Amino acid sequence: MTSALLSPSSTGKAPALLIPALLACYLVWGSTYLAIRFALISFPPFFQMGTRFLAAGILLMAWVLARGHKLPSRREWANAAIIGTLMLGGGMGLTASAEVHIGSGLIATFIAVVPMMVSAWGLLLGQRPSRLEFLGMAVGLAGVLMLVQGASFSAAPIGMACIAGATLLWSLGSVLSTTRLPLANGPAGFASEMLCGGAVLMVISLALGEHHQAAANWPAQPEAVLAWLYLVVFGSLIAFSAYLYLLANASPAVATSYAFVNPLIAIFLGAFFAGEHVTGGEWAACGVILMGVFLIFRGKSATSRRK
Repeated sequence: MTSALLSPSSTGKAPALLIPALLACYLVWGSTYLAIRFALISFPPFFQMGTRFLAAGILLMAWVLARGHKLPSRREWANAAIIGTLMLGGGMGLTASAEVHIGSGLIATFIAVVPMMVSAWGLLLGQRPSRLEFLGMAVGLAGVLMLVQGASFSAAPIGMACIAGATLLWSLGSVLSTTRLPLANGPAGFASEMLCGGAVLMVISLALGEHHQAAANWPAQPEAVLAWLYLVVFGSLIAFSAYLYLLANASPAVATSYAFVNPLIAIFLGAFFAGEHVTGGEWAACGVILMGVFLIFRGKSATSRRK
């Protein structure tokens, strides 16, 4: 059942890294929202994300060169530039900008709409999830709405606009990367997207004058530096690469199911590190979210068995 559930291939055998990739997206990405918040102490949003992805992209591309892997073609670099602009320049840059105005927990819950957006973009491009996957997405989204209503979040309009734009651009990039604009295979593709997206983020940062703010905050606070390093190694090199791997080796619903689990991680970390109170209703909402994830997996399993 597990193989049929995760693998898009006709062999019925799941690629070996699917489970680790899912765990990386579930656990690591759930903690990056808090790390972004700490990094914002010294690093402005686009500057933080630009330096983060450029550093991760350089390290990963150096590994690709050292191993003698094939480099992306000119067409694949062009695709990486578009996908990097959408997912990183828009998606991650606006996410960090939203955290200037909104708490990390609300950011994590809002991002749970990504699977619905991916499905909407997919429909326009000829993809269609199964009915059970649709049901799982609906249940998961209902749980997120319960979570937001039960929490004492306060959001500025500009913050909500930023995170809405971030999820729209991220989901569009996710769909295009597996349909119209494929990246190079493996780490070379991941590195090319991070390099291109990081460059776009730095251009935006310079246009916004964030380098002046970064200079004013120098030397950076130790907690901000540690958070930035965590984002580079775990958030970018490990989790982001894992997400791109899932997009290429699992259904869109499974690849984006992290968005239903991340709010649970964010709430736990907020309660543990920041002393935030979690009500019974909020924990009930977490249960509904997990039910949505379960239904998505069941839907994919049923679809795979029919093939």
